Amino acid sequence: MPVEVAPAVATTTMEITISKFELLRELTATQGVVERKTTIPILSNYLFEAAADKLSLTATDLDLSLRTSCTAKVKKEGACTIPARKLYDYAKLLPDADITIKLLENHWVSIRCGRSNTKMVGMARSNFPTLPVFPAAGVVKIPAAVLRSMIAKTGFAIASEESRYTLNGALMVLKPESITMVATDGHRLAHIERSGEKFDGVSGEMKTLVPKKAMDELKSLLDSTDAETIDFAKDESTLYFRVGQRLLTSRQLTGQFPNYEAVLPKEITKSISVPGADLGAAISRVAQFADERSHAVRLRLEKDELKLSASSTDAGESEDSIEIAYDGDPITIGFNAQYLIDFIKATGAAEVKLELKDAQSAGQFRPAEGEDYKYRYIVMPMRI
Repeated sequence: MPVEVAPAVATTTMEITISKFELLRELTATQGVVERKTTIPILSNYLFEAAADKLSLTATDLDLSLRTSCTAKVKKEGACTIPARKLYDYAKLLPDADITIKLLENHWVSIRCGRSNTKMVGMARSNFPTLPVFPAAGVVKIPAAVLRSMIAKTGFAIASEESRYTLNGALMVLKPESITMVATDGHRLAHIERSGEKFDGVSGEMKTLVPKKAMDELKSLLDSTDAETIDFAKDESTLYFRVGQRLLTSRQLTGQFPNYEAVLPKEITKSISVPGADLGAAISRVAQFADERSHAVRLRLEKDELKLSASSTDAGESEDSIEIAYDGDPITIGFNAQYLIDFIKATGAAEVKLELKDAQSAGQFRPAEGEDYKYRYIVMPMRI
């Protein structure tokens, strides 16, 4: 009597139930990584993988990927891909109830919630790129609050022009007892260092160029975590940041970061302290009348007074002044107003120190009060 062989069960099944709140939280976290305008259609999809009692979601643009997970009732284990933007926009509009996601034939996916029933067109799971795996060794723990603060104080100074390839990221330098982050766009440089931290597993100096997009994503992950430390690792081509149950991977930037230590001012002959809020407000006011292309504002140090001014043929002219303690020689220097406002916003310091050598040399700005971080911001002057 012939033995009947059961047909091979296709692995293209998946059925899960998940709370809208949990799903939407993870969809929101991955939005920055999903490719909007891509020539590779699979990159505008999420990879959903259901196993045991959790759903793993992955988004990637090939340079950057984010893998995250949340608890789910898994009726059938499996995997599928779903258009990311459409799912996110649709999920936001669903009632606050459980959502059932089920893989159908031809990569279609059914999404049910309350009385809503939708089918979306997915793509073959096999099209989704294979992602790098978190290394087993060489993992460094970095305090989340320290990294968050460093990104906030340097990220804005990263170059946005694609041509300056090695400047399209920040340099992170780990030593056994300190962490430093530096960013520059060639016109300004933000440098922050924190000593007194212990980094086990770091010997000598560990330098890493972190791309701007990875910095931005890392900042939003750090802003929404209550984890005290994050795990950082790297291999020849990839950087790994594990924040809670989320894993951000990024392609490394290669190339030589500029010799930033040569830019840090050595000779400072004039130094003043200014209330940060007053300086920010005065710059914002006079900058309304700066040249639209250069955004140049003039700073003039005179006895016990800092005068700020700007003028343009189109808008007119404006002057503001702040009382300060100063009795050195008068000096006039020009800076890009936006560069100064970026710094004042990032530092949030009550008192800001401005340190100058002469009108042709870079100015150095830093918080006046002693703090746990050594933070310096160097801005090239403008001809005015």
